[in-house]
Amino acid sequence: MAAVDVLELYDKLRLAPDEEARARLIAQAFSLLEARYPHLDDLVTTRELSTSELKLIKEIELVRAETEKVRGELKETELRLVKEIESVRAEIEKVRGETEKVRGELKETELRLIKEIEAVRAEIEKVRGETEKVRGELKETELRLVKEIESVRAEIEKVRGETEKVRGEIKETELRLVKEIESVRAELKVDIARSHAGLLKWSFLFWASQLGALLLLFWRLMGKG
Repeated sequence: MAAVDVLELYDKLRLAPDEEARARLIAQAFSLLEARYPHLDDLVTTRELSTSELKLIKEIELVRAETEKVRGELKETELRLVKEIESVRAEIEKVRGETEKVRGELKETELRLIKEIEAVRAEIEKVRGETEKVRGELKETELRLVKEIESVRAEIEKVRGETEKVRGEIKETELRLVKEIESVRAELKVDIARSHAGLLKWSFLFWASQLGALLLLFWRLMGKG
């Protein structure tokens, strides 16, 4: 804000028609300074006004020099940005070219995929025809198997009847064998009883002879003693 006031004051002083107008402008400036800075309560002389005018002019020149420096930096920045923009534009053109190339490749890929899809559709139709044929064969096979299953079921019923008949025969045979086994067991018991009696008799004779031999041996030993 102060730099802007100084520039305005400089322009007014430069365009002032005479020294009186300049002094009036400088006085107004100091009035503003006194209003901003109340401690400046002493009156300034014409010499001090000239000195202040020179200071203000120097400050204005410094501000102008700083402005020119900023303008130069701005110009350099502008030139650098222009170069960067040109580089970006060239990069964009390059990307556009690559994009067009990709679009062409995409178009070729799309056409190739369309052909492949058509081929796949034809293959699917072929598979559908074969599937219908297989379904017909499966239906025929199913009917044939149903007939065979019915035949097998009838055979199973027949086998079941024969099995029941065999079971009856086995039951009769089992009963007959049980009776025969009971008969054999009774005969075996009689034979065992007879064998047991003979064995007891033979054992008595064996131990009696052994006891007689021992008594004879003992008698002889006693006689020698």
